[in-house]
Amino acid sequence: MTTRLTLEQGDITKIAFDVIVNAANSSLLGGGGVDGAIHRAGGPKILEECMEIRASQGGCKTGEAVMTTGGSLPARFVIHTVGPVYSAHDPAMPTLLGNCYRNSLRLAVSYGLKTVAFPNISTGVYGYPKAAACEVALLAVRAFLSEHDGKLEEVRFVCFDEENFALYSERLSEG
Repeated sequence: MTTRLTLEQGDITKIAFDVIVNAANSSLLGGGGVDGAIHRAGGPKILEECMEIRASQGGCKTGEAVMTTGGSLPARFVIHTVGPVYSAHDPAMPTLLGNCYRNSLRLAVSYGLKTVAFPNISTGVYGYPKAAACEVALLAVRAFLSEHDGKLEEVRFVCFDEENFALYSERLSEG
């Protein structure tokens, strides 16, 4: 079975998948953008579990991923990953962003989850250029899936804004 890569424009908090990915900050305590929306829609259970993770390991480093339940969300779980704050002068940017996708998928597979939805990590207030972030995301996800064929049923990119949706739509149609 080959994993389907799909695309949707909309609100990731409405996706009824095994897991949605949160573009979190290192504190795991909520914030703006996707992070704030997931915490608001998911309710206090997500924050409680994030606080437990913070207490045991001190938050989450850039490129790493941790998991909580989905709280009140239609998704069963939330994987929280911390994207890089963009710096044009830092050659590690693509690796750090790619690690967000790889580590999130690795965590999903380790728990036997089959459907994963990603937002556009780091393209909001963290300032990562949208076209470059799209490239990194697709390369990282495709490489992971080629190495773990059949472990996942579907990976969906959920784009909140039209610009990201157009970029992903174009790149996915190119194969």
